[in-house]
Amino acid sequence: MFEGPEVTGALQKTLAKFGKFLREVRAELSKVIWPDRRQTMVYTGIVVASVALIASIIAVADAVVSQIIAFILR
Repeated sequence: MFEGPEVTGALQKTLAKFGKFLREVRAELSKVIWPDRRQTMVYTGIVVASVALIASIIAVADAVVSQIIAFILR
């Protein structure tokens, strides 16, 4: 079914391209300036606080709208 030099050559080309891709990914990742532990903790705290604030705003808005709808439907 999948035999012959064409398939073998195509497979080799695909593997060669994949190997090149992995080498390029590794080279790009070595250029990244990764945050240190302190920066990661600060950024994580900012994200958690932001999510909590937005969740609180949505919860209050939901409660207000629910009360308004309940009042209208009485």
